[in-house]
Amino acid sequence: MTDFIRLDADDNVVTATRSLAAGHAVEGIETTGLIPSGHKIAVRDIAKGEQIRKYAQFIGLASEDIPAGAHVHTHNVEFRNTDVEYEYSTDLRPVKPASGDTFMGYRRENGKVGTRNYIAIVTSVNCSATAARRIADHFGPEELAAYPNVDGVVAFVHGTGCGMAGDGDGFEALQRVMWGYARHPNHAGVIMVGLGCEMNQIDWLLEAWGLKQGPTFQAMNIQGVAGLRRTIEMGIKKVEAMLPIANEARRTECPVSELKVALQCGGSDAWSGITANPALGYACDLLAAQGGTGVLAETPEIYGAEHLLTRRATDRATGEKLVALIDWWKDYTTRNKGSMDNNPSPGNKKGGLTTILEKSLGAAAKGGTSPLMGVYKYAEEVTAKGFTFMDSPGYDPASVTGQIAGGCNVVVFTTGRGSAFGSKPAPTIKVATNGEMYARMTEDMDINAGEMLTDGVSLEQKGREIYEKILRVASGEQSKSEAQGLGDFEFVPWQIGAVM
Repeated sequence: MTDFIRLDADDNVVTATRSLAAGHAVEGIETTGLIPSGHKIAVRDIAKGEQIRKYAQFIGLASEDIPAGAHVHTHNVEFRNTDVEYEYSTDLRPVKPASGDTFMGYRRENGKVGTRNYIAIVTSVNCSATAARRIADHFGPEELAAYPNVDGVVAFVHGTGCGMAGDGDGFEALQRVMWGYARHPNHAGVIMVGLGCEMNQIDWLLEAWGLKQGPTFQAMNIQGVAGLRRTIEMGIKKVEAMLPIANEARRTECPVSELKVALQCGGSDAWSGITANPALGYACDLLAAQGGTGVLAETPEIYGAEHLLTRRATDRATGEKLVALIDWWKDYTTRNKGSMDNNPSPGNKKGGLTTILEKSLGAAAKGGTSPLMGVYKYAEEVTAKGFTFMDSPGYDPASVTGQIAGGCNVVVFTTGRGSAFGSKPAPTIKVATNGEMYARMTEDMDINAGEMLTDGVSLEQKGREIYEKILRVASGEQSKSEAQGLGDFEFVPWQIGAVM
């Protein structure tokens, strides 16, 4: 491993691969001060107002004259909104179709395939959260011992569902989340629990989405059942009736085309866009070749890189849907007196990321190189095969909640700082961007992409490793976050609009 990495010949910065003291030689110049690992070094004089370029792309403007060898970061770089001319379908690189790869999944009656076999307790409103948790908490290892094919009983509770408008973006997004979890192939049975007087009525959901109650799908309201205690007792009885049915499910061999993988990152650092994200992108291309689906999300975290994705859009209409999302987010942040550059977080900046533009360019790499086949609303069912995009916030729990509601049955989550994240009902695979963090948090990380820096492991090798891990986890192998029980508190529907 060299002391620095240059990503493109036209870049005016390079990235230090370890902490470098003042006077260290880099490309024929000397560093003017301490450069932390993962941070940028100017490789020539950069005048005030000149573009800072990394990945051969604009990531910010010099806020002062920056001499060659200087540390380039938040103290001398300023964010500016991007102003680019969008191109559509000019960079289409279809993957070569492949077939034959399989995993062991649960084929449901409607033809969809699950990777896990849970019974879900889904709430319509915060007021029914306690009832749902107590129903789920009743079923511990002892109660489930007779049902070895059931992965657990999980409560999906949230803090909204009332004090909101009965139509519009926020209401529709919550209804899509509830529908997506109610119909998710990783659920063998579902009980929906409401209060009864809330704005987010369960009956409206059933009618709107054509959901019918039956042996493995039930709904009830606390007010209709006549109180919290009786609701909990009734819910326990309903789960007890579902367990023998759920336990009958068996894994069978299924093609990789039945996988929908959420492509996610959090706690990013400078290595995210150099190691783990491109490797996950390669895995996404392998998945797409087999007819599977990769779902990129976190719209604020592709801002500044969306022009690269529009070039990959399968048609102009798909690319324009992505641009419309970016425009909506610009307006949304302005209305709420925020900025698209409120991201990156303090941890991201400590890891070497300076602006949202730099972060986005690395984040977009999770989508590989194959064509962008579809763009979806938050929590909308993803129907296209191949690489797709879903609108969501950059906040990881809210973003993943939308991806799972859209049908993702596996999550791959890259992290540089070390996010403690997991999800249910879709298991999360964690990919470390650097070896130092992987060694420190080995109980939490499934894959070490830092080997691409330290051991010469190629992009293709690491991408193939991630892809094969996806197949094993989809077949029932526990990921590390799953083994630690993460996922019970990561169900966070995106709240859009006023709370009234």
